[in-house]
Amino acid sequence: MRTYFKILTGLLLLVGITPAAVAQQSFKFAEITDTHIGSDNALEDLQRTVSDINSQPALAFVIISGDITEFGADAELSLAKSVLDGLKKPWYIIPGNHDTKWSESGGNTFRKVFGSETFDFKYGGYQFIGTNCGPNMRMGPGQVPRENIVWLDKMLKKVDKQTPIIYINHYPQNADLNNWYEAIDRLKQFNIQLILCGHGHTNKQFDFDGIPGVMCRSNLRAKDSIGGYNIVTIADGKATFEERTPVIGKNRQWATAALAAPDKKIYERPSFAMNDSFPAVKKVWEYQDNSDIGAGIALYQNLVITTNTAGEVYALDLQNGKRKWTYKTLGKIYATPAIEGNKLVVGSSDGIIYCLNASNGKQLWNYKTDKPIVASTTIVNGIAYTGASDGHFRAIDITNGKLVWDFDKVIGFVEDKPLYYQGNIYFGSWGNDFYALDAKTGELKWKWNNGASNRMFSPAACWPVAAANRVFIVAPDRYMTAFNAATGNVIWRKTNPDIRVRESIGLSADSTDVLIKTMEGKLYGVSTVADSMHINWNADVDMGYELDPASCVERDGVIYAPTHSGVVYAIDAQTHGMLWKYKLSNCLVNTVTPLGNKQLLFSTMDGKLALIRF
Repeated sequence: MRTYFKILTGLLLLVGITPAAVAQQSFKFAEITDTHIGSDNALEDLQRTVSDINSQPALAFVIISGDITEFGADAELSLAKSVLDGLKKPWYIIPGNHDTKWSESGGNTFRKVFGSETFDFKYGGYQFIGTNCGPNMRMGPGQVPRENIVWLDKMLKKVDKQTPIIYINHYPQNADLNNWYEAIDRLKQFNIQLILCGHGHTNKQFDFDGIPGVMCRSNLRAKDSIGGYNIVTIADGKATFEERTPVIGKNRQWATAALAAPDKKIYERPSFAMNDSFPAVKKVWEYQDNSDIGAGIALYQNLVITTNTAGEVYALDLQNGKRKWTYKTLGKIYATPAIEGNKLVVGSSDGIIYCLNASNGKQLWNYKTDKPIVASTTIVNGIAYTGASDGHFRAIDITNGKLVWDFDKVIGFVEDKPLYYQGNIYFGSWGNDFYALDAKTGELKWKWNNGASNRMFSPAACWPVAAANRVFIVAPDRYMTAFNAATGNVIWRKTNPDIRVRESIGLSADSTDVLIKTMEGKLYGVSTVADSMHINWNADVDMGYELDPASCVERDGVIYAPTHSGVVYAIDAQTHGMLWKYKLSNCLVNTVTPLGNKQLLFSTMDGKLALIRF
């Protein structure tokens, strides 16, 4: 038999057919996407689909391609899992942007409930590979997380060049994903033949850099009375797609994609040529993490300290970017560390607030909460102020880790960095609320609700700023609001179709201007003392469509504006003309940290951290 197989293999190679190709079988599977558990009728729609799939013995397995929940909430994820456990066939699942951007657990609960945010398996001679899409916690285009790219590299080493691959990601593999090319360029070194996605809620065919792509409809019923999903048939060198309507058991064929080896054409990729136009801006060093960096930077003496989604808090040498120490937690971290004296405080999505010695990373104390923490900390006079996802906002003594006070009436979870101003602490939550607490006692001074019916419009991701006895916020509802800092009375609240704010807000060095970066990629200075939204100036800069929530920062006469495309813009604070721009990555820039002496630190979501000099 072994001799016969060798002879058969040799004959097949002579005629240009690989053994892997012969091993391929015809099969059918179900593709479910955008179930959005937590939204209207979503539960019933998914229950119907599960029951319908179980009634069809010809379906070999099920792929669920993201946006499992509406808000990434723990309860929504658990409910979705309980329904999907009813499937009597193998099933494979990845998260979508709704599961990760608004996640109270920073994506940790998805991993706990479903075991992973990636999958790979073989069936019928095909290799199926699924990855996360992001954006994780930070608003912007999607992004395959850095750790998923590292995982993909390791996984592909186990795949031969002949085995046909079907790749699944929630997002279309185009500029909707900041780093779409990182996955595609790797897959095209192998026999990638088909890409499946969701996200758009409709059935649609694509060409992803020469690879057939198919977007499948949402499982939601939308304006119909019944939802639906897709049945995919792999046979005769093609993939055939049928929309399936449960309850009535109706199939409708709508697409066919030819399956073939990828072409060798070179496709357009993001350009870094802008850096050549500003030769005086030089990169001193660059550090590449193997995980996402979704937080800002803290400085201690000669150390640059940040966090990553591997759950690490770590320090780099400011002079050369080499790691000096690392502290590992058990959850992804999206919080920016805060430092006072030699004490560093940061929360992790493992539900623990940590205090470390900033010089060596040794733990001094920890404080356990009831749920994950994705919010950053503010330290004032030895007290660390931070919110969590358990409905609590806490003040903790950094000398001993003892609780000073606990405000337990937060609706939704806290994500932002709280503002200390005139004896009060200000922060927003993903419950449409904005709070002011007495910093000494935790007593509620005032609370404001934006009245939105959708919690995704909450003032939760912006870092509030204050000046002239006023507190300012912006939010995804496109409104900018100015409050009386003491009373919470709204002084003005404004939306403008030509100046669409979202979550990026900062303050000028002299506190005369609130710095707002708009979705149109413009930068404005808004008066901190006027009785309406008065624009003092607008910068001569065009950053393009822009979603990055990170704050603009001014130091030494320069305003720095971060973007979701990996570019930092430097604007003259007096003339408001652009001085230079520098592109480190094609992914979202986290907080920018000017050092003085014409040096700047910043990191990007795909795990890059750099020191530049200009």
